[in-house]
Amino acid sequence: MEQGNYSVGLDIGTTKIVAIIGKENEYGKIEVLGTGKSKSLGVHRGVVNNITQTISSIQQAVEQAELNAGLKIGSVVVGIAGQHIRSLQHSDYITRSDSEEVICDDDLDKLCNQVYKLVMLPGEEIIHVLPQEYKVDGQSEIKEPRGMYGGRLEANFHVVVGQVSSIKNIGRCIKSAGLDLGNITLEPLASAEAVLSQEEKEAGVALIDIGGGTTDLAIFKDGIIRHTAVIPFGGNVITEDIKEGCSIIEKQAELLKMKFGSAWPGENKDNEIVSIPGLRGREPKEITLKNLSKIIHARVVEIVEQVYVEIKNYGHEEQKKKLIAGIVLTGGGSQLKHLKQLVEYITGMDTRIGYPNEHLAGDSDDEIASPLYATAVGLLMNAIQNDTKENMPLEAETVMTEQEEVLMGQETTSNVNAGMVRTERKSIFDKWSEKLKDFLDNAE
Repeated sequence: MEQGNYSVGLDIGTTKIVAIIGKENEYGKIEVLGTGKSKSLGVHRGVVNNITQTISSIQQAVEQAELNAGLKIGSVVVGIAGQHIRSLQHSDYITRSDSEEVICDDDLDKLCNQVYKLVMLPGEEIIHVLPQEYKVDGQSEIKEPRGMYGGRLEANFHVVVGQVSSIKNIGRCIKSAGLDLGNITLEPLASAEAVLSQEEKEAGVALIDIGGGTTDLAIFKDGIIRHTAVIPFGGNVITEDIKEGCSIIEKQAELLKMKFGSAWPGENKDNEIVSIPGLRGREPKEITLKNLSKIIHARVVEIVEQVYVEIKNYGHEEQKKKLIAGIVLTGGGSQLKHLKQLVEYITGMDTRIGYPNEHLAGDSDDEIASPLYATAVGLLMNAIQNDTKENMPLEAETVMTEQEEVLMGQETTSNVNAGMVRTERKSIFDKWSEKLKDFLDNAE
């Protein structure tokens, strides 16, 4: 199967790295062709802090996925998270030279490009510019301005900003692992893509993705992203607390958390005890489940409260901004027992656990439908959308002659074709990726 028929999402997390290869089937659902997973070394709180280890972890996951699918991976869509991510609201406008012409994609691109030129703090770079709603000649609340007449086009934007160095480090890891960087997407946006339904986004919903190193938040209302945040705590701090509180090693703490952990201390009787083998001939340790869940509860409450502060910052308490669909929890940390009840108790909002199975084809592996893989599935969906966009004008293109193909034969023919096809306007992101690729090439 040549590249182009399938896409790849790569989730570089703090605890695991997942590569998923998939394609869209005829019903518009996603068919997963292969997955690979490796323990993530070298990532701390969502940010790469050891390039060599991260590269080898990426290679491991990618090789496993390639074996699994029997395909070769070329370009990937990667997620970015970490506490350096922040978001801001910004409005901008353009005055159109000819108001007799209808507004088209070029105008919207021009407006978006203008926002990318915003002056950021030193060392920061814009990752996403997400239009919220448009105004045409002062008429507000326009969702879709294409095809309208107007001289002045205005829009409110949700701008996501991250640290240049972190973005470059991710690009560097991908390149050194022998892959091409197709796109970088904010992880909470990818997870939202995978687990939320359109109705929830319309009604208003907060997606909380509890990962190993970070907890990501994305808030939607009226079908549009309104707020994003990354909180630098996740499941790993809970494990860390259990390790310290019970004086055991990390591996045991993680197992304890997963097998017996609960976010609600009232659930456990005082006489429920787990015995943990001691190190190298030492006596086994006995830990009461009540104490274990008290440790977990304290930390989870802290994480949920921080997320709730962000939800309040967005303005959930105003009638117009109310999130009717409540909260959706996803990510590995959402599998903690009684977490749903605790979140409902703290926030007073309806809560459900989000599984990324809504967009997956029926015969997908059960494992992939777990909240653990929400981000990876979302990144794969993003990759598929990008590839579909790129391959749109295929019919109109002239097919290359054999001579031309021979001339350019250093590359694989499918890549050559893809290169010939993309005569359309380059998106801002492509220009940005190219800049990044040039930078990385020069850096070597």
